[in-house]
Amino acid sequence: MIHTHPFDDDHLHEECGVFGVFGHPDAAAHTALGLHALQHRGQEASGVVSCDGTHFYSHKALGLVGDNFNSADVIESLKGSADIGHNRYSTTGDTVLRNVQPVFAELEAGGFAIAHNGNLTNARGLRQDLIKRGCIFQSTMDTEVIIHLIATSTKPSMIERFIDALRQVEGAYSLVAMSEGKVFGIRDPFGVRPLVLGKLGDAHILASETCALDIIGAEYVRDIAPGELVILSEKGIESSQPFSKNVSRFCIFEYVYFARPDSVMEGHSVYDARKRIGAELAKENGVPADSVVPVPDSGVPAAIGYAEQAGLPFDLGIIRNHYVGRTFIEPTDQVRNLGVKLKHNANRAMIEGKRVILVDESIVRGTTSKKIVAMVREAGAKEVHMRIASPPTTHSCFYGVDTPERDKLLAAKHNVAEMGKIIGADSLAFISMDGLYRAMREPARNNAKPQYCDACFSGEYPIPLTDHTNGTVRPLGGMWLAERGVKAKS
Repeated sequence: MIHTHPFDDDHLHEECGVFGVFGHPDAAAHTALGLHALQHRGQEASGVVSCDGTHFYSHKALGLVGDNFNSADVIESLKGSADIGHNRYSTTGDTVLRNVQPVFAELEAGGFAIAHNGNLTNARGLRQDLIKRGCIFQSTMDTEVIIHLIATSTKPSMIERFIDALRQVEGAYSLVAMSEGKVFGIRDPFGVRPLVLGKLGDAHILASETCALDIIGAEYVRDIAPGELVILSEKGIESSQPFSKNVSRFCIFEYVYFARPDSVMEGHSVYDARKRIGAELAKENGVPADSVVPVPDSGVPAAIGYAEQAGLPFDLGIIRNHYVGRTFIEPTDQVRNLGVKLKHNANRAMIEGKRVILVDESIVRGTTSKKIVAMVREAGAKEVHMRIASPPTTHSCFYGVDTPERDKLLAAKHNVAEMGKIIGADSLAFISMDGLYRAMREPARNNAKPQYCDACFSGEYPIPLTDHTNGTVRPLGGMWLAERGVKAKS
């Protein structure tokens, strides 16, 4: 039987990655490379849709980019100088081929393709209304709602229909879309999910992160602003703000975990931000110790920052096996219990007889932390102190991050002292909310108007959760999401 790896089950999962090119003769190859760089944002499936000006071409498959876009035949089949691509980690909809993006449809105004990073919080109601009006859905994704809203719009042009559709949806989204002769990029009015603009010669690029620009040698131009729509065409770049202006609420967890360390987001180097988070963590929660050990790979930059601030040695006391996939075979209970060592193993020479500070980016269910602490103790650690580079994760995300139901979140049911006992650490501490904001070079969290979306820590949701009533998440896109406990704040 195939099971999800226990380490994957105990992390907040990446959302999705999007990429777009307009005006390059090797658009398909560059899109495939861009998706390679964004593989960390979604490993379930990948897809590309291209356009040669009048015709659209598509290739989609389950699995990794390198397995699906590794032949000249595939790349050559994606004709044209305009492409959009998508890496998927499902937040709504099952993992089947019909749910692989980009979504494409032939509309009255012509062909239209769209790829989405995020989650729509009123998709269920919109979907039911559209079905009553005669729309036939081909997938269980919330993204398809946008296609049907465009198709049923009475506005005269494709771009006006696109804007009309987006004015009806709520939620967090960064979108790349394509019609004949145009590629579009847009972020939701709060700018929760990332999207950047790049340039490669005369071509223009859209990507979830700057690391996807680096891989093709493109120049970073700027971030797409919250609520901004850009149109890439033969005319160049057109920009507009079709929505009312809001205070930016960029997802702070991008800096903690999701983004690649070599990316730059909203003017911050992700790597530097994680080191600063680690330094703040050391200032707030120092403890006598002999070494600082990261839980690889996500805890590495924060652990470096912690060690530098604390004046302690940084040691690779845990070694990660990079050749373990997202699933693995578990034929017996005995092997299942050894599963932690398939992905991580203690480096005894760096741990034995030492007081060790373990640094990780978050605790979700707590199962991984418990196994890691036990493994380090078995390797001879004298003391094991756990330090977490984010505040306690007490609430689920509804904006495109796959999180467990709230009753599965350890911090939603236990205080820090209780959590420390559960995972078996000598001490456990998290960075404070204000410490996290200071690391992002903000003086403190503005409780009246927070500078970021931090709903997974605070329970304050900046965008209405229309599909969620009385703390219950209703069926969305054919997939049942159970009770999570919601404190909505519009």
